[in-house]
Amino acid sequence: MAGTIIDGKAVAADIRANVAKRVAELKAKGVNPALSVILVGDNPASVSYVTGKQKALAEAGMVDKSIHLPESTSEQELLDLIAKLNADPSVHGILVQLPLPKHINEEKVTLAIDPKKDVDGFHPVNMGNLLIGKKGFLPCTPHGVLILLERAGVKTNGARAAVIGRSNIVGKPMALLLSRKEYNATVTLCHTGTKNLSSILKECDIIIAAAGHPHTVTADMVKEGAAVIDVGVNRIPDATKKSGFRLVGDVDFDDIKEKASVITPVPGGVGPMTIALLMQNTLEAAENTLESQ
Repeated sequence: MAGTIIDGKAVAADIRANVAKRVAELKAKGVNPALSVILVGDNPASVSYVTGKQKALAEAGMVDKSIHLPESTSEQELLDLIAKLNADPSVHGILVQLPLPKHINEEKVTLAIDPKKDVDGFHPVNMGNLLIGKKGFLPCTPHGVLILLERAGVKTNGARAAVIGRSNIVGKPMALLLSRKEYNATVTLCHTGTKNLSSILKECDIIIAAAGHPHTVTADMVKEGAAVIDVGVNRIPDATKKSGFRLVGDVDFDDIKEKASVITPVPGGVGPMTIALLMQNTLEAAENTLESQ
């Protein structure tokens, strides 16, 4: 019996509608939530991501303070801009679209953002808060995954979970969040150095794949009734498509959906949640300024 396919678009639409409602309430109190997305250069994928964020801002009724800088922008010019935005009370969230041109140090740029405006949740202060269970901005993709699990009725308490991938953006925060007391899962963090991945996954009730490689997880690695969340987005050649490629995740969706209790598709699963949670973080940053007045 095929598992339930989680509709990430529908869940994300719910979150965005709730954000828009709260934005309207905040505007009535004289606060206009604003996000500044900084794009350096013209990387086509980055341009596409920024356009998606701008569309979401417009839908939510937020102020779009995006800035597009040329590829030739120096590291110091970018750091000076971030310092200016940090000091601007009309800007509630700052997001620098990655990857940056090679001459700019990403770590320096991440550290330069005021943690109170770090709506991506990547600043070490916010990462540290996540680690010790203190309030702070959660990275959008892992937070989105947790909401999808909750909405699908997947019980995390006492569950065995595997996270595949150890990036700072998804893998590590995902493993930490699942092991928090409120989720209470027993987590194995798997990566390129993991031996016997298949035998680990077969014991897991929840599998979250963020490896960045198509078909990392196949049906023979998944136990019957597991919840499978696919964070991967990979382009593979497909002559039947106008673009010449199609998007697939990190799991073998067609075969695994016959065994899993719930599964996310790619596209239309985790992806829409990331922008929805970014909007929510920006809203909360604006609400925090009201509370601190």
